[in-house]
Amino acid sequence: MTAPATSAPAVSAPDRLRALLAAPGFVVMPAVWDGLSAKLAAAAGFPTAFLSGSCVAAARLGGPDLDLLSFAEMQDSLLMVRAAAPQTLVLADGDHGYGNAMNVQRTVRAYGRAGAAAILIEDKITPRALTAAGKPCLPREDARIKVRAAVEAARDSGILVMARTDCRPTAGIDEAVARIEMFVEEGADILFLDSPADEAEIRRAVAAAAGRPSFSVLSPGAPRATPNNIRAAELGLKIGTYPTALISPVAAGIKAGLAALAAGQAEASSALKPAELRDTLGYGEYDTAAARFVVG
Repeated sequence: MTAPATSAPAVSAPDRLRALLAAPGFVVMPAVWDGLSAKLAAAAGFPTAFLSGSCVAAARLGGPDLDLLSFAEMQDSLLMVRAAAPQTLVLADGDHGYGNAMNVQRTVRAYGRAGAAAILIEDKITPRALTAAGKPCLPREDARIKVRAAVEAARDSGILVMARTDCRPTAGIDEAVARIEMFVEEGADILFLDSPADEAEIRRAVAAAAGRPSFSVLSPGAPRATPNNIRAAELGLKIGTYPTALISPVAAGIKAGLAALAAGQAEASSALKPAELRDTLGYGEYDTAAARFVVG
């Protein structure tokens, strides 16, 4: 009797991301926030995406990224992104973990169950001071414990942990580098120095990561070094994300549409044609899938 054929087990999202990060080349991660942005990024050929807290804050709250989002709102956004682009390897913003070490573990486990490939955990103090300026951070050992808790919880699903330090503007580059070295000791998979002042600081952070991938925000406008893709790779960075690259044109498009309506027009000149919009949203795919269930 012939044994039934068995299919190979599916490779998990974290393992697929590990393989991608081990391969040559710089990884560009579009920053997404909902189903449409994730779907379009996947359709454009990007295998990865960063679920950005700043983009989710802009879309859900219509406001800035000042730690006002809740765990539930970010988790819901992750579920939307995963549903719309199930093959995309999502690095999800876990902010400060939404509380103490036990909150961090709950966040990491929930993101892992939802299918995220990686999660960001940072060392900022929460709740933050009532000002948009500065990013006060936890004492070093408190930051260590948060990353330790994240790495431990990540074992359940295999989700990668990206440890971020925001202390550069307030505590200096030496402290930031020491924290990256500490996060490596604790088992973080990806390292992230926020707000490097120049290329020399980027190089120091990459060296401190000890061969593990380094992540960077490369959108222009903030007071930080923002090399282009080629230069970022030369500096040793592995992943670059661009939080304003999609959300800013979207905001511009909405403003253009509103201006067109106010001027008595039906739409802005930049609007997609009706057929292209329907195709982008998947009306044809829906009809094909639904045809199997039509009665008669």
